[in-house]
Amino acid sequence: MNRLLAVVPSESDPPARLGDWLRAAGLELDERHLGIGDPLPGSLEDHDGLVVLGGPQSATDDDATSPELVGVRSLLRQALDADVPTLAICLGAQLLAGVGGGRVRTGVDGPEVGATLVAKRDAADADPLFGPLPLSPDVLQWHHDEIAELPTGATLLASNPHYPHQAYRVGRHVYGLQFHIETTPGMVREWAGSDPVGVAASPHDLETLCARAAAAHPDIEEVWAPFAGRFADLVRARAHQAA
Repeated sequence: MNRLLAVVPSESDPPARLGDWLRAAGLELDERHLGIGDPLPGSLEDHDGLVVLGGPQSATDDDATSPELVGVRSLLRQALDADVPTLAICLGAQLLAGVGGGRVRTGVDGPEVGATLVAKRDAADADPLFGPLPLSPDVLQWHHDEIAELPTGATLLASNPHYPHQAYRVGRHVYGLQFHIETTPGMVREWAGSDPVGVAASPHDLETLCARAAAAHPDIEEVWAPFAGRFADLVRARAHQAA
């Protein structure tokens, strides 16, 4: 069974449904929860792929502010260098952008939170993971920072009117998603309860925001569970080639 390293920078954003989908697709997840002190490996040599999730930290934090992200950045650098199958989500995608030569900043149009859509770019049609997605798939947003510049050589795969850099690929196997696909309604409610600034940036009050997110979760699963299966296929194919 192929093994994924799943880095969880904060207990507020566990693998949740994404973890279930990846396990159902036949992958083993080695979860490392940084918020409760789990150590990170120094390399990816014992893993066939990498998943990095989100959290309240900022990708602009220096090593003293968020020391737990030092090892995450190192692993993402290794993944880029070796083109290891990687799925980096929200904070993970921002860290990946910074490591790869892109730029992250506080979002110029404020926080983006709640259920929304993203739109595939033309390049997505030829991508093995994004190609089968509908033109405007449902996603869940919750970020205060934005990816202002993509990593060097990245291919933009999805955008929306709020922030243009919603999904991208570097090389053949390394993906960054600014949005969330892993959430549960309970997670969204916890985020809303702990982030009054984010909720205030939404056109909806807290209860409406949470209700809209809960209503979108079945559609998110319908689209993104098969996406997770395609990522699992990518992991297996890459591991077979490397064997």
